[in-house]
Amino acid sequence: MTQRHHPSGEPHKGAILAIILVSYVMIVLDISVVLTGLPRIQEQLGFSEANLAWVQSAYTLTFGGFMLLGARAGDILGRRRMFVTGLAIFTLASLAIGASPSATWMLSWRAVQGFGAAVLAPSTLALLQTNFAEGHERTRAVSYYAAAAGASATVGLVLGGVLAEWVSWRAGFYVNLPIGAGLIVAAYRYLEETPKHTGRFDLPGAVTSTLGIGGLVFGFIRSAQSGWNDPITIVSIAGAAVLIALFVMIERRAAQPILPLALFSSWVRSGAYAARVLYLGAMVGFFFFTTLYLQTVKGFGPALSGLAFIPATILHVPFAIAVPRLVKSFSANRLMIVGIVIGIAGMAWLSFANAGSPYVTAVALPMLLIGVSQGLTLSPLTSAGVAGVDDADAGAASGAVNVAHQIGSSVGLSVIVAIAGTASAGLYGQAFAVTRISAAFEAGTAMLVLSLLIVTTTIVAADRIPAAKPIGAAGAA
Repeated sequence: MTQRHHPSGEPHKGAILAIILVSYVMIVLDISVVLTGLPRIQEQLGFSEANLAWVQSAYTLTFGGFMLLGARAGDILGRRRMFVTGLAIFTLASLAIGASPSATWMLSWRAVQGFGAAVLAPSTLALLQTNFAEGHERTRAVSYYAAAAGASATVGLVLGGVLAEWVSWRAGFYVNLPIGAGLIVAAYRYLEETPKHTGRFDLPGAVTSTLGIGGLVFGFIRSAQSGWNDPITIVSIAGAAVLIALFVMIERRAAQPILPLALFSSWVRSGAYAARVLYLGAMVGFFFFTTLYLQTVKGFGPALSGLAFIPATILHVPFAIAVPRLVKSFSANRLMIVGIVIGIAGMAWLSFANAGSPYVTAVALPMLLIGVSQGLTLSPLTSAGVAGVDDADAGAASGAVNVAHQIGSSVGLSVIVAIAGTASAGLYGQAFAVTRISAAFEAGTAMLVLSLLIVTTTIVAADRIPAAKPIGAAGAA
């Protein structure tokens, strides 16, 4: 692909990386920025306790549900075009959310924002793949990408709490307007359009994957609120299973599939997707339930709760940035295993927190371990998820990585919420809160253990068998 050049002849790699990272930071930031501000949002817009969860779920549903459609659209229509389209939708939706006069208005535009993120997110990783050569250059770029994702999640919690208490929760969304506008201008200046790929768009695959993933996420979210015996929960999950099975059948016959099934021909990629689902489920549970612990058990305000997450960032970012150098001495697989093991230790430590536990020893110290875990783990998992993929299918591979990310974030969190609810059934007051939060961290620990098992039996084991052939431009299985 042709690059734009400086007058000196050097490519604008720094500018391209900055555009990719800032746009991805916006996406991740808006997942976490609302968490510490939820009480203020509930107070101003009149959300009920049950409906408040949909401030997050409305975004996650459309984000996860339309991810594959957005990824394949970038492959077919051009990634810069879809990058700018997704960015424009996301930015305008942020403005509308900030101006929300009611709960219904906010939820509607959160869903639109999630759709914009679903178009934008796969393009960010696909552009990274096509602009940075495989090897050390791409490893370094992916490490920055992973660092930006993890750091922005924590920054979102800090920023959301500070703004909610000292300015307004709306400010967290308004800030996207100048950033989004600037990124659109920069994209047209520095990003070259990728070649369009002729062929029939896989509309049946797009529809079944979108409805199937959306139905699965909706069903698990609802189960946490209404129970597994709820008819709508049962119908949603059963319908989602049927749609996903139909989607697989369609993809086997599609000339230009929205998700090339050859992505799953590699133990490395398949293991990376499964491990990512479990790892992200545990990590989102960490953010969600630590916020609840700090505010409902320890009595912290929104701003102090946000600032209390700083230990999770102190070591996360430097370790993520150091991954390319560490890979030279230790393999990516070893870093991944060490990272997950450290995460298991940190999550298990958090499960012992109670009402009388000091913040420093019960929360801050295990947060340091969680930060190190994310820094060492996310970059190798991302690289494994796109390993051996040709440029023509880069969007589909990045879409699969992001779908795994969102399924872990939404379905994984819902599973933890359901487990925590079962463990605390019949309890009241502080005993209810402490038991529920402790059970959530125990469930997160179990998820990390399963993630470790998958990594060792797929990604690590694949080092001892011949690698799968790269996916061709047609993406045939």
